[in-house]
Amino acid sequence: MTESGPTGELAEGFSEPGTTAPPWTAVEAVLAAAEMFWLATVRGDGRPHVTPLPAVWDDAALHVCTGSHEQKAANLGREPRCVLTAGANRFRKGLDVVVEGTAVAVTDEDRLRALAALWKERLDWDFAVEDGAFRDGAGRRGLVFAVAPDKVLAFGKAPYTQTRYRF
Repeated sequence: MTESGPTGELAEGFSEPGTTAPPWTAVEAVLAAAEMFWLATVRGDGRPHVTPLPAVWDDAALHVCTGSHEQKAANLGREPRCVLTAGANRFRKGLDVVVEGTAVAVTDEDRLRALAALWKERLDWDFAVEDGAFRDGAGRRGLVFAVAPDKVLAFGKAPYTQTRYRF
């Protein structure tokens, strides 16, 4: 990994001839600008569970919040390995990004306050921090998880590229 991020490995067999891997800064820009992601987790019986949810990219990780009673919270508590995806739902334009990583609960209240400020700034969501979690205006508890990438796949369109970034 370089100071500006990991080096991309272009999958030439799945990329247009003569293309190069997008720089990590372009991939990180997608992660920072996206408001909605698709989170894929695994249920206790092995079935997949996929749901859209807002996420915030900060400090080299995606941060998600889910109600403590929700299926994704139960799934992450049992099996923290997950996938988050974002990008452009266009065929010939944009960059789609897939982040594979392990969800780690964020309970430090100083860190949670910083993340709550980012949720407010980027998504206009108000969260209070209480007992190692977020609380929304209705008093519902939201667990916060950080997913630092183990591997990122980036799929460029026009030109078509497929790139892997390892961490």
